[in-house]
Amino acid sequence: MQETTQGVFILQFMLRHAQHELTISTRGRGLYEFTDDVADWLSAQKAQTGLLTLHVRHTSASLTVNENASPDVRRDFESWFDQAVPEGARYWTHTLEGDDDMPAHLKASLLGPSVTIPIADGRLALGTWQGIYLCEHRDHGGPRSLVVTGWGEG
Repeated sequence: MQETTQGVFILQFMLRHAQHELTISTRGRGLYEFTDDVADWLSAQKAQTGLLTLHVRHTSASLTVNENASPDVRRDFESWFDQAVPEGARYWTHTLEGDDDMPAHLKASLLGPSVTIPIADGRLALGTWQGIYLCEHRDHGGPRSLVVTGWGEG
C-alpha cells in the first residue's frame, strides 16, 4: 500500500489472466465431472486468489457445480429434467435435429452456459462435496468445447 500526498492510500497489486480451451468428450446424455482437469490447469497458473470462469460453447450442453459424492444426484438430475422438459412433446416446433434437440436447448438454458468459481490459496474454492460438471443434454453428444479463464493475483 502506498500513501499519496493527499493522504489517500493506493493498493498496488498485479492481476494477471490466463485462458485455456478444454474439450470434454461425452458419450451421450449425462453429467460429466471434470473438476480435476480444471484444478490441474489452475495449479499450473500459480494464481493464489482470484476468479475462474468456465463457459461451454454449445447450445445443448450446460455447466453446473453440484454434489460429486453420490451418483444418485446425477441420476436425479436426469430424471427431473426428463419430466420437466419432455422429448416428443407435440408443442415443440424445432424438431429438425431430432426429438432430443429442443429439450436439450431448454435444459441448457435452465442451467446456463457458464459458472464462476473463486480461487483461494491457489485452489478452486469449492465445498467438500462440490464438483464441476458438463451436462450433456443430447442423446449423442460428442466433444464439447469450453473456455476456461482465470483472473488472479499470484
